[in-house]
This record gives sequence, C-alpha cells and structure tokens, in this order.
Amino acid sequence: MNAPGGSPRFLQLSDVAEILNTSSAQVYALVRRKELPAIKIGGRGQWRVEASVLEEFIARMYDETSAFLDEHPFVESGRSDED
Repeated sequence: MNAPGGSPRFLQLSDVAEILNTSSAQVYALVRRKELPAIKIGGRGQWRVEASVLEEFIARMYDETSAFLDEHPFVESGRSDED
C-alpha cells in the first residue's frame, strides 16, 4: 500500500540507507539502538521503516546537529586564507 502521493508507506532498510546516503549496516545499527523506530515483519524478520518516521528522524537529526553546533561553535584558527 502506498501513502498518499504515491510513495510507499514502508521502506526497506536498503531504501533508508540510500536516502540517508549510508550503509544498510549503519541503518540496521540505528534501528537496533532504537534511534530509528522500525517494525519487524514476517518469519524472516524483515525490517521496515515507515516513511513518515524516517522524515521525523531526519528532522530530529537536524535539531540535534543544530544543538551540537550551538554547544561547539566553530572557532577560526587565526590563519587567513591569504597565507
């Protein structure tokens, strides 16, 4: 079943990896650490991530990155680009 707009509602871990430009192993680790919510279906235990959950995860990562950058501001090294 597709979500409204024609996109699939659930994504395989390989699809998530492609979207995030990372490896399937990294996505699996995110799922296993409960950082990226997913469901396990079928006898073989195939993992699926709901597309809306992935979008929420991405938004959360932007927020966490922004907070990190606020806590660890970039400091110029004092060296100019003209050196």
